[in-house]
Amino acid sequence: MTTVAFAQTWNADSRTRIDQSGDYDKMSTSQRATMGATWGGSDWGIHVSSDVNYTLGEDNMTWEIHEAYASTDLMGYASLTAGRQALSYGSGALMSTRDWGTDRTTWDGMTFGLNLDAADVTIGYANKNAGLTEDDEDTGQMWMNAGGNFSGWDVNFLYIRNTIDGEQGDAATGIDISGEVSGAGVSASMNTDFGGNEMRVLGLTYAVNDDMGVNVSQTTYGDDEGFNMRGTDADNTDGVGYANGQMTNLSANDEMLSYGLTYNMNGITLGATIHNVTNDDVDDDRKVTEVSLGYSLNANSSLSLKRVSDDDDKYMWITLNVGL
Repeated sequence: MTTVAFAQTWNADSRTRIDQSGDYDKMSTSQRATMGATWGGSDWGIHVSSDVNYTLGEDNMTWEIHEAYASTDLMGYASLTAGRQALSYGSGALMSTRDWGTDRTTWDGMTFGLNLDAADVTIGYANKNAGLTEDDEDTGQMWMNAGGNFSGWDVNFLYIRNTIDGEQGDAATGIDISGEVSGAGVSASMNTDFGGNEMRVLGLTYAVNDDMGVNVSQTTYGDDEGFNMRGTDADNTDGVGYANGQMTNLSANDEMLSYGLTYNMNGITLGATIHNVTNDDVDDDRKVTEVSLGYSLNANSSLSLKRVSDDDDKYMWITLNVGL
């Protein structure tokens, strides 16, 4: 007799997006609900999740499979995952999932996770990538991501290459480094997109006490066409604005100085950040203010709210995440 033992977990995610842009006489509210389930044993797993999107007051409900994949262990040396996957590596500047978008980015393909002592290495290939390439069966992408901790510093390297009609195309690279110096957290993210355009982020965080922290960062863009990667959280293609829940990539030669603080109190998290965008070539300064509030309901569930003011545009996001 063969006995198969497995565990089952469920998770639910509800996200409400409120757009109050323009003259404040508009409040377009859209909702996305996600339900997922995972079954697995000691050396295998299956995950399926689906999205339901709709806008309040409109007859436009859509339903689609978000993720559907299976994973297995390969004799202890590696793991294989095949199917539709939502993937994010490093800072997310080159590969992320657009969790706040109505059309989230997924990858139909395979990923191999290598069990190495020195680093966490993943190699993948996707033939169709929602949001990243045109819907062409001969267009895909290959990537390699390596991350690890070296002498107290967290380092992540991501390399992505396009394949078009079976031939290798352009490449994108990203390097993320973070660590601690004299009690302060420092980080750097250096990214190059498929067009060779560059984007760099330098950050500094400091814990004032156990409950309060301050942060400051500088983001700069190269002087070419402006950095952008389709399908990422900060994708600015087609003028998506704040649809993905954060500021999109800026234009060539733009520089953004961001500073803020966070405060934690009995499971409640408060945060405020101000972004100042300048460009020496164009007299078009911009100031964006973000305010956030989060509450931990229990060990597996949380509720959060974020509001952004960008000149005349106002946005709000409400997130409820439940794990079972």
